[in-house]
Amino acid sequence: MILKNRVAIVTGAGSGIGQAGALIMAREGAHVVVVDVDFMNAGETVNQIVAAGGNAESLVLDVTDDRALEAGITAIAERHGRIDILHNHAGAQVAGDLEEVAIDGFDKSWNLNVRAHFMAARFAMPIMKKAGKGVILNTSSSSGVLYDREMIAYTTTKHAVIAMTRQMAGDYARFGIRVNALCPGWVDTPFNEPFIAQMGGRVAIETYVAQQVPLGRWATVSEIAEPILFLVSDRSSYMTGQILVVDGGETVV
Repeated sequence: MILKNRVAIVTGAGSGIGQAGALIMAREGAHVVVVDVDFMNAGETVNQIVAAGGNAESLVLDVTDDRALEAGITAIAERHGRIDILHNHAGAQVAGDLEEVAIDGFDKSWNLNVRAHFMAARFAMPIMKKAGKGVILNTSSSSGVLYDREMIAYTTTKHAVIAMTRQMAGDYARFGIRVNALCPGWVDTPFNEPFIAQMGGRVAIETYVAQQVPLGRWATVSEIAEPILFLVSDRSSYMTGQILVVDGGETVV
């Protein structure tokens, strides 16, 4: 097991990609802290990990609440004596172009997709520096490297995550800490509901994906979990400041 005895924090791990990442980390031996705002979803992920023979605990909080986030990360470090992996995954998709997007929706996107990543990394970094090692993985999106129709809040924040990731990587490599970003493409989860509604429903989105993605289909969460495992494990030990796009080829056309 390539993550044996490591402690991993995964935000937004109650469903979708976050859950799949938490499951694969636990499968590979990590003790996973499942962070989610939804008590039931967090518990379900923990239950799945335990049922499969893994180790996990839930941490129910809103990652945009700085005090709760700092207290949670501090408690994990005190309880386990270490934090080896932080996967900042919690995020939101808010539809709309410049004139149509709700201002509070734009603010929500920024606070959840960028600022919460920044704060979690800020709270975990001293712990990793003291250990002389650690891995931070920030979830961006293919929308962080592409134009995404009428999704200005989402694309702005996901581009920002990439810039922030590179800056963190450059600043903290000398402490033995690696920071990379994952850019998933079209993954079939409820997270896409705002864009599906904007596109006009399921039939419209299926047509769009078939046309835009060279592989002609959505990814499954398991197809994103494997790249997550690569990025948080020693399999990518000489990789930092990089952006891994997993999008079925969309960015090459």
